[in-house]
Amino acid sequence: MSHALRGELRVSEPMSRHTSWRVGGPTDRYYKPADHADLGEFMRRLPAGEDLLWLGLGSNLLVRDAGFRGTTVCVHGVLDHIKDLGDGRVQVEAGAHCARLAKRTAALGLQGGEFFSGIPGTLGGALAMNAGAWGGETWSVVETVQIISRDGTERELPAEAFKAGYRSVELPEPGLWFVSAILRFAADADGQAAERIRNMIAERKASQPVGKPSCGSVFRNPNGDHAARLIEAAGLKGTRIGGAEISIKHANFILNAGDATAADIEALIGKAQQTVAQQFGVQLQPEVRVVGEARV
Repeated sequence: MSHALRGELRVSEPMSRHTSWRVGGPTDRYYKPADHADLGEFMRRLPAGEDLLWLGLGSNLLVRDAGFRGTTVCVHGVLDHIKDLGDGRVQVEAGAHCARLAKRTAALGLQGGEFFSGIPGTLGGALAMNAGAWGGETWSVVETVQIISRDGTERELPAEAFKAGYRSVELPEPGLWFVSAILRFAADADGQAAERIRNMIAERKASQPVGKPSCGSVFRNPNGDHAARLIEAAGLKGTRIGGAEISIKHANFILNAGDATAADIEALIGKAQQTVAQQFGVQLQPEVRVVGEARV
């Protein structure tokens, strides 16, 4: 038996409202579910061929200017609970902000989650790309994940069912999305987890353009090197295309300087790749996911 949908549905919703770059054309449909049951009901109603975009804080996402032809499901602010299960295990929903997760684990007397304070997104996005910071990576602390499939069915899978690499995760089958995970941490033996988080946040503010519209780090670090070093060595700091600018503070950040389009940002990504490849023979690989259609 089907039930009435209880979430929020919008049509032709501008994605510039929901991405950290503050750019992006409209998504055909935008849905914010009321809870797990409502999400499952909504998924069951989707047409079989409908393109689906999963959204948290939109911090690792570039939506092109003509928008996304499909449905966007936003879990941030809805599926965002963090529950202490005891014995170092914490259940975290996909829409929970990673910085909040870091602080909660420290408050629970746990260590090993401090690195989440450097990830500017939600756990769902962190799971999808094995996000990391300060030497830590998301899947190193995953015990199990709860996934939802296209038919709206939720099930639990062990971490071993997924192949996690550097900023990449291989799903055991297509058409799966993360709704929550159980993470395991060690006891905070020295009681300094909260202090380490404060230090990480302070260092991040000092070295990165925090507070300005960006997606976080644009490129993966090549083996044995750093994307920011290569971009800076190529003389690209401060380079602009339209309203997009390579940060003077940290070269692996591209900023919306006030009036950027997605096309400006995508062109600047390409320019950085081309210049670094020409000068150093290194092909930079973006971390950011680019979706949608360009404006003609």
